[in-house]
Amino acid sequence: MFDSEELEEIRANEEEWHENEVEPVIDRFGERKETFTTDTGGQEVDRVYTPADVADLDYEEDLGYPGEPPYTRGVYSTGYRGRLWTMRQYAGFSTPEDTNERFHYLLDQGQTGLSMAFDLPTQMGHDSDAPMSAGEVGKAGVAIDSLDDMETVFDGIPLDEVSTSMTINAPASVLLALYIAVGDRQGVDREELRGTIQNDVLKEYAARNTYIYPPKPSMRIITDIFEFCSEETPKFNTISISGYHIREAGATAAQELAFTLGDGIEYVEAAIDAGLDVDDFAPQLSFFFNGHNNIFEEVAKFRAARRMWHDIIDERFDADDPKSKQLKFHTQTAGSMLTAQQIENNVVRVAYQALAAVLGGTQSLHTNGKDEALALPTEESVRTALRTQQILAHESGAADTIDPLAGSYYVESLTDQVEEEAYELLDEVDERGGMLEAIEQQWVQRQIQDTAFDRQKEIENKDRIIVGVNEFEVEEDVEMDVEEITKEDEQRQIDRLESTRSERDDEEVEAKLEALREAARGDDNLMPYIIDAVKAYATVGEVCNVFREEFGEYQPGSAV
Repeated sequence: MFDSEELEEIRANEEEWHENEVEPVIDRFGERKETFTTDTGGQEVDRVYTPADVADLDYEEDLGYPGEPPYTRGVYSTGYRGRLWTMRQYAGFSTPEDTNERFHYLLDQGQTGLSMAFDLPTQMGHDSDAPMSAGEVGKAGVAIDSLDDMETVFDGIPLDEVSTSMTINAPASVLLALYIAVGDRQGVDREELRGTIQNDVLKEYAARNTYIYPPKPSMRIITDIFEFCSEETPKFNTISISGYHIREAGATAAQELAFTLGDGIEYVEAAIDAGLDVDDFAPQLSFFFNGHNNIFEEVAKFRAARRMWHDIIDERFDADDPKSKQLKFHTQTAGSMLTAQQIENNVVRVAYQALAAVLGGTQSLHTNGKDEALALPTEESVRTALRTQQILAHESGAADTIDPLAGSYYVESLTDQVEEEAYELLDEVDERGGMLEAIEQQWVQRQIQDTAFDRQKEIENKDRIIVGVNEFEVEEDVEMDVEEITKEDEQRQIDRLESTRSERDDEEVEAKLEALREAARGDDNLMPYIIDAVKAYATVGEVCNVFREEFGEYQPGSAV
């Protein structure tokens, strides 16, 4: 780019500019803040950036062309010029019938992929009539108890024509089995099933807490899914390694990146230890990142993530298949940044966060509804969120060229800084024995909690301005429609579950669950046994209870 003499001249000119032009203005007027940082305070932002800030940049080694290593500029050679990102809206609430209706609505509005939310009982592997489920059925997502529910959700939706993302972790194997069973009933070739299960239990221990089993058997289930899907459903992403919830819990961009890739390393190592070849499963790994407020920091994070994962898989695991080294990711705009105050402001926040995701090259995007700080989104707010993506795709120009911020002195410098900080954190994780050990030692949790605490202090002290919350406030009487899940909705689901149990063959269910129990005690791949059980209409809770009895339940601080 520039030789050493030119760089020295640039640096000298910058010093002269600062002395002659900047300091007199600062002395007279000052600046808005003494120090400027990125959104999460991870990186200090300089007043101006020049070629000197990217003096060490090697285009071929550090950037390359889109679709070529190290994939900093994207994993596809034509970017969005060939195909736009998959537009998803996180949906699922109340009963399977209600969710089926919402799915059809979204598809009619132009959504190109489904994203399925589950209620807390389903996430925790409990049936709707379990004592632990009382008051939570259908609240945070759809209640799924059996194959009957899953068939209803996808009634009239051919699984060979849609891609479905399922945000499910501890019981991911069971929900995947249900999805495969629906596809089998529809006559869809398993090789044609497309979608993603989140299936990322490590981040549950670290940030979200919807875990069931201890880490060791959880990792066994995950690697069984890797093996099964590599042979049976090769187009289905077997895991969505999630930084989203880590960021929602309070992490910085660099922490989100480091801990997410650290989880990815742990999964790859577990699969290799189980006897799998890295190139047999790594192409089906996917990632899930948060789209936060600072556009430039987020773009830098996404670009650094691709470059880091390429280098990690190439150097650490010696993969041969180029697809193993390509980090593909879904983005969701930041739920934690939505405010209940001046709720219309959330439309603007979501639009900028979505822009950052697209400029960063996401493969899939969910935009939050403006009302999600209050309740599940209404159809109107979901439509606005989807229209945000469609306007971004077809009117903004952001999708017309690949990696448009490449070469920016600021963005390239920030990409390097975020990557450097993330590697420093990964080195600390390695010194502690890997992510499992670092999580068990509560080290990861403390890093996130400390950052969240500092952020909250900044908001309270008005060092960080949240428009409408601690500045630019107005008195308002918020009146708007919100989705409500009633006790009657909960009872409908319980009645449905009881009907399913009364109509199934209980002897067949018991036989399939006993076969699953024996498999859990041995070392057979568990997925075929789970599919057999759910096809006999064993419930989610019944399958998970077999594993609870055989594997135990995780308690924080217990042995891994």
